[in-house]
Amino acid sequence: MNTFKLNRKLVIMAMMLFLVCSIRFAFSTPVGPAATQVKNETRSPAGATLINTSGGSITTLKLNATMQNLRWKAYVGNVTGSLVLDNAGNYSIYEWELSAVTGEVYATRSQDIVQWSTLDCSNETHMINEEIAIDHTDNPDDNITATFSAKDHDEFYVGTELIEENSCFSLHTFVNDSNQSQDFEEIIMYDGTTHDNGDIVYASLLEQDAMGFDNQPYDFQMIVPENGGSTWTGSTPYYFYVELT
Repeated sequence: MNTFKLNRKLVIMAMMLFLVCSIRFAFSTPVGPAATQVKNETRSPAGATLINTSGGSITTLKLNATMQNLRWKAYVGNVTGSLVLDNAGNYSIYEWELSAVTGEVYATRSQDIVQWSTLDCSNETHMINEEIAIDHTDNPDDNITATFSAKDHDEFYVGTELIEENSCFSLHTFVNDSNQSQDFEEIIMYDGTTHDNGDIVYASLLEQDAMGFDNQPYDFQMIVPENGGSTWTGSTPYYFYVELT
């Protein structure tokens, strides 16, 4: 085989490999799901506590209050899905129903499409920039950097990109009203671009009917920050994606 034929064969093989890899990535990119809102609820504030003392007395008190945190909100739920072979018009030639789901749920403030090929761990600078963008700078106890302060999560894939174990800032939401470190991992990520509405992406690793914060079975639980401004009265929209693996 002469050099020209060998080089031509190598070029063809490289093109075929690129095409195969591109197709695999296209079909493993997270997608926007159909969503049904089952309920939306919040804690009712506790009523006043009666303290009745006699005149002329001095009473020393220790008061402890639990208040709803309006700078954060949560999403929990279950995921179903299928794998399909579709054309560009969404016509299916075949479909496989999934008996169990694995993968991730993603949420972001950005209305721009996430750059999945560059999605990676968020660092402290990314989180601080997000705190500034949504007025989370006043209270260091519940800002984004304080909330996502650990690196404790399983490895997972975003498309074909491996996110290694314990490489990103993360948290575990509660199970049965209690702190835990096994299930419902949430990771804070950054897609490597600059958008008008933020480039932070929150990833919740899917479970399979695991008992959740209220002892009910869920596939995912996640918390996301709300605008923390003292005069803020609106609500911040989040855009959701699901990846089934």
